[in-house]
Amino acid sequence: MANHKSALKRIRSNNAKRLLNRYQAKTTRTFVKRLRNTTDKAEAQELFKTVSGMLDKLAKKNVIHKNKAANNKSKLARFVNTLAAA
Repeated sequence: MANHKSALKRIRSNNAKRLLNRYQAKTTRTFVKRLRNTTDKAEAQELFKTVSGMLDKLAKKNVIHKNKAANNKSKLARFVNTLAAA
C-alpha cells in the first residue's frame, strides 16, 4: 500500500484517467466497426472524417501508438475508396 498522500492521489488520478482512456478507445473501436459495416459511400466518407479524428486524438494522448492510428486510417481510407457510389 502507498505510504504518502501524493502516492494515494496518483493512484486515484491514474484510475480515473484509465477509465476515460478505456471509454474513448472502446468508442473509437465501435465507430471503426460501424464504418467497416457501411455500404453507402457518402455515409462512409462522413464516418471516416469522424473516425480519423478520434484516432488522431487517441494517438495524441498516447492511448494508442501513432503508427497504429496511421495504419488504421490508411486501411479505412482504402476501404472507403473501394466502395461504389450509391
